[in-house]
Amino acid sequence: MNLSKIETLIAFVGRSDVTELTVTAKGTTVRIFRDRGQDRPLAAANAAVAADEAKGDVSAAKMAHAAGTVTAPIFGVLHTAPAPGDPPFVAVGDHVVEGQTLFIIEAMKVFNKIAAPRAGTITRLTDVNGTEVEVGDMLAEIA
Repeated sequence: MNLSKIETLIAFVGRSDVTELTVTAKGTTVRIFRDRGQDRPLAAANAAVAADEAKGDVSAAKMAHAAGTVTAPIFGVLHTAPAPGDPPFVAVGDHVVEGQTLFIIEAMKVFNKIAAPRAGTITRLTDVNGTEVEVGDMLAEIA
């Protein structure tokens, strides 16, 4: 399967209500998925958590998202630095701005930048580097 077809599939999932798509062609399987809950702006997520707190219904996932947890959006190999031997993108205590690159996840020879969803201070980082991460794995927390 060529890159053009994969990009078309990604675009399809992005503009549709599909949350998971698996396609196999010529011995290659591509799995594309997303969590609809993370499409909401952070303010809306915080409001939803506040409303659920009032009802006494708060899940760990909702609290983590509102607190600024950065999770792996895709499966792949996590890189904490732009290149081997370079310093990491961020360290605990660093101040980051929204959109700043925190990590790179390599999936199928494509390097996907993982950006900060909001400004803040890095309070926790994963100790995984150069190994595989699964969708939803905690990568960092931003206070």
